[in-house]
Amino acid sequence: MKIYIETHGCTFNQADSDIMAKMLSETHEIVQDMADADVIILNTCYVKLPTEQKMITQIRNIKMKYPDKKLIVGGCMVEVDPERLNKFAGDDCWIGPHKVDKINDVVDKAIKGEVVHEYGKTNLVKAGVGIKSSNSLIHILQICEGCEGQCTFCCTRLARGYLVSYPIDVLVEEAKDAISNGCKELQVTAQDTACFGNDTGESFAELLNRLGSLEGDFKIRVGMMHPKSLKGKLHDVIDAFKNNDKIFKFVHLPVQTGSDKVLTEMNRMHTLDEYKYIVNEFRKEIPDISLATDIIVGYPTETEEDFSETLDLIREIKPDIIHISKYMHRPGAISNSLDEIDHKVMKDRSHRVNDVKSEVMLENNKKYEGTTQRVLIIGEGSTGGYVGYTDTYKNVIVDNAKIGTFVNVKILEGKRTYLLAEVIQ
Repeated sequence: MKIYIETHGCTFNQADSDIMAKMLSETHEIVQDMADADVIILNTCYVKLPTEQKMITQIRNIKMKYPDKKLIVGGCMVEVDPERLNKFAGDDCWIGPHKVDKINDVVDKAIKGEVVHEYGKTNLVKAGVGIKSSNSLIHILQICEGCEGQCTFCCTRLARGYLVSYPIDVLVEEAKDAISNGCKELQVTAQDTACFGNDTGESFAELLNRLGSLEGDFKIRVGMMHPKSLKGKLHDVIDAFKNNDKIFKFVHLPVQTGSDKVLTEMNRMHTLDEYKYIVNEFRKEIPDISLATDIIVGYPTETEEDFSETLDLIREIKPDIIHISKYMHRPGAISNSLDEIDHKVMKDRSHRVNDVKSEVMLENNKKYEGTTQRVLIIGEGSTGGYVGYTDTYKNVIVDNAKIGTFVNVKILEGKRTYLLAEVIQ
């Protein structure tokens, strides 16, 4: 049968789709156009309300446009909100993120006209040689699933469950296989990479050191680290970043708010001083490191003073990348019991934080003008040219380059979200 897989959301979700595609390709044909498929797998994201609405719209569109094709709904929506999903796709097959190893069985039953809803938590290890296609420039290395956080606004933990870390030896073998097959960017991925090993006794820093010691010309991008999870292991992790040239000098440390009061109410389990200490320690040991963070605007208990503290924090720590979300209730989230703030106030705050974001990101990128950088070229730009990343994971656009190679470039201009450059010999 011909199967089309559409993926939404994070890199972890993309890796789940890669696993399903690898398993299905042994007996079926994976196609790149939905119109050509007999079976459509929609791997959903459910992290925000607009995403939820997008998923429901896409389910409706697929069922209306292709009533004769078999639809299988997968991803976080299946675990987070099965009651709502049942209203729109109760007569279709489902597969939860913990059951991706059952995809062949679900597809076979769907083809026969059976309706099966395969979901629920497991301790499935999504790592190992051959579990995903390794013939890719970018390889997503899932190191653990779930987290140890209890953030009041989050529904992702309902989908992904408690922490399940995968064995270091298995992860290293998967990485070696991917690198030997042409991988140039290894994306170390989890809901919280820094909590890796807390359940098994293995060390996150050791994993990074093992990956960084592998032979080959490639780079490692470390995914999001929850600040609370770095307590007790911070300097070991910093040393791993500092001592391994293959690791991008880039950290994603979500803070969510600049108010200690709201941090407590969000149950983030770290203080603002602890967050600043983590950032400062990374910058002290690796001065040119890039910082990404996340901000939630309009948490139900956020006052104007709290919001002002968030603006002050952004101006103080000057992140290189800032992901901004407007607060919205999510299914199963603890904060659902709180009243949302006025949406006009939320919209105003969102505009104001975006203005500060633009100022800070442009200021950071302007500092790169005139410098020479080593860049990994990873693909073509959406509007022309080629896209690559510096050692600090700065997005670079050049006119001409070969995909999958490292080139030296001179930075001509720092834009808000990227660097414009030319290749030099």
